This record gives sequence, structure tokens and C-alpha cells, in this order.
Amino acid sequence: MKYKENLRQLLPWLAPGLGVKRWLTFILAGITLFAVGLAYLLLDIYRTSPETWWLPFLSYLSLRFLSRPLRIIIFGAIGIGLIFYGIWGINRTLLRPFIRPGRKIVDELSQYRRRGRGARIVVIGGGHGLSTLLRGLKNYTHNLTAVVTVADDGGSSGKLRESMGILPPGDIRNCLSALSNDETMMTQLFQYRFSGTDGLDGHSFGNLFISALSNITGSFEEAVAESGRVLSVHGRVLPSTLRNVKLIADMTLPHSAYEVRVEGESKIPTFAGRVRRVWLEPDDASAFPPVIRAILSADVIVIGPGSLYTSILPNLLVSDLLSAVKVSRALKLFVCNIASQKGETDAYSCYDHLKALEAHTGKNLVDLVIANNCQETDLPVSTEWTEIGDEFSGDHRLYTADLLDKEHPWRHDSDRLAQTIMDLYAERTGNLA
Repeated sequence: MKYKENLRQLLPWLAPGLGVKRWLTFILAGITLFAVGLAYLLLDIYRTSPETWWLPFLSYLSLRFLSRPLRIIIFGAIGIGLIFYGIWGINRTLLRPFIRPGRKIVDELSQYRRRGRGARIVVIGGGHGLSTLLRGLKNYTHNLTAVVTVADDGGSSGKLRESMGILPPGDIRNCLSALSNDETMMTQLFQYRFSGTDGLDGHSFGNLFISALSNITGSFEEAVAESGRVLSVHGRVLPSTLRNVKLIADMTLPHSAYEVRVEGESKIPTFAGRVRRVWLEPDDASAFPPVIRAILSADVIVIGPGSLYTSILPNLLVSDLLSAVKVSRALKLFVCNIASQKGETDAYSCYDHLKALEAHTGKNLVDLVIANNCQETDLPVSTEWTEIGDEFSGDHRLYTADLLDKEHPWRHDSDRLAQTIMDLYAERTGNLA
């Protein structure tokens, strides 16, 4: 029974796509050639030194008393068995410290290979919504590119932006943490926020780390890449632009047609008014070139979830980035928020979200709109469900599903949202399970 169990454990290593069989072939060929050479040496010794005392014993070990075909089968079976058992033991010894408890090495390798061949997905946004989505998608593919807004001017990011002149690292830090291969101590350290400390109060360790790397490497984008290596990130997090842009909004006062101009991403949600339109200054900021390449080669482009006016649109207001999205042949999805955001999308329906998006980017930017259809829990005070909207009746672009995070009902469930996106992509490509 034990031998059967060992055999069942060895057979998965021969599954297609693991990249193991080719190396087994090289090992087997090398051992075979070595064995042939050793056999010739022993035969030469046997023929030239017939009186040596140990030669009869060697003759007995060679199974000369059996027929030649039977000897070949026995030695071949023993040799192959020892090779497989040795390779299995070496892999178990060397890789066990890096495998999560309860998981088999072959399962981890199989998943790693599958994700490496996964769909090329670009997600555009910022804030917690984007990191929530990435946390789910990383279970399906390593070919992830997160495009993050750099218009943030509040909190720790705003302070560092003002004092050091670097791009705001906050949203980038959140995405790196979400994409980390193992969100344990290092990720917790990266997200740690100082409090009650003069000069450091309100700053997160990750923001300071990225800022320090920016000075060391002389490049913000290189600092982000190095941070990804520290966190063992599969995928990329890229700023939408390397320009120091500011988000500006025209807002109408409550119960009035009077318009007020509000400058700064952090001030827009706190202003008592309704957003009419937003734009960037300078308005000619060019996109980060790797972002354009990622969009043009993507299989899926996901816009949102996240703050509509302060996280999603600041990326799409970069003109050449928007142009790349429009010409891309990828499946383009817009993920509507589950609940309204105070100061930005109060009383917005899903249709209102799409309407505001298209007002800034043009019609028919996306192929499908993904919306939540579950409202079975209570929301916090001053937060409302995002209704679908009667205007969506009969619209083929609308796709609804239960996407609710039961513990935080104003947010999406990472796994459910990622599964929905992958199902829609599989349906488009015909790769249904």
C-alpha cells in the first residue's frame, strides 16, 4: 500500500506543463550513459583479470543466471524507480521550507505554471477597490498590471508629495501589498502606520520605504519595482503618468446652479456639492510608456471598482492612456461600486456611474458593466446601495451577480468578483470548463 501511495504522489509530476519531464529526460540520459560506461569498464576488468576473487560475486549480482530480456527489464525497472525516488526526495527536501503547510509541492508548481500562462489583465483605478480586485485576480494569473492614479494629495501620500516632490505612493503601496505572494509579516510591516510619533504621525512604513528607495535609485518607477521584489509580487503596479498632476473639479452647490472650482483630490469628497466634471492640470500629461504597452497587449481591461471621480477617472483623463484603452482589442469591463460614496456619488445608480464615466471618456468605452445584485445586509449610516437604474433595462452590456462581501457589505468580495471576471473572459474566448 505504501508503494502505491508513493506512486500516486510521483505520477502528477508527469502532468503536461510543469516543465519537469524534460529535465527527467536529461537526468535519465546522463545516468544511462554513465551506467553504459561503467558497464564497459567492468567488462574490461572481467576479461583482463579472470582470477580476481570478487569477479564471481559480481557475476552473481549481474543476474547472469537469468535470460537477457528478463535482466534488462529488472535492471531498467530498478533504475527508473531509484531515479524517480531520488528526484522526489531531493525536491521534497529542498522545496519543503518554501511550501505552505498542507499543500503539496506538485500542486504549488502546477498552480504557479497555470497562473504564469494566465490571461493578461490590466486593472485601472486606485484606492481600496483596486487592491480588493487584485487580491482575487492574483489567484488566476500572474500577468497582472495595476494602473494607479497619482493625483492623490491627502494623508501620508500628500505630505510626502509636498515635502519630497515625489509621486504619491499610497495607492501603489496598497496594490503591492494586495499582489504579494504571501500577505504575512512583510506585508503587514509595509502597511503599518505610525501614530503618536513626532514627524512620523500618519505616515505608513510602506510610503516611507518607497520614498527612500526613490532617492536611492533616483527613479520612482524603479523604487516601485524594487518594492515589488521585496514583497514577492507577481504582476506589476504602474503609475498612470510620471507627471506631477493635480485633480480639479467643477462642483455645483446643493439646491443651486452655482458652480465652485475645487482643487485637490482630497478636497473633492469633503466639499458639500455635486461633482459636475473633473480634469487634470496639466492636461497634457503623457502616460507612462509601460502602461500603454500593457493596455495594448491585454486580454482583459478592468476599470474600477473604486472612487469614481478621485480614483478611476484621474487615470482615464490621461489622454494617450484613454486612447490606448479605446483601440485595445481586450475585453473591457467596468465594475460598478456596490454602495455610494459620500461626497462623490451620493444617490448615484449604476447607470449614473456609467453616464459619468462616458461623459469624461466618450461613449461605448466598455463592453460590459458588472454590478452587484445582492442587498441582503444593512449598510452603515449615510451609505446607500447603488441601484441598477431603470435606464439599464434591456441593455445587453449589464451583467449582474452576487458580489457582496458579507463582513464589509459596502465592498466587493475579492474571490467572487475575480471569479466573475474570469468567467466572462472564458465565455468570450470559448475556454469554458
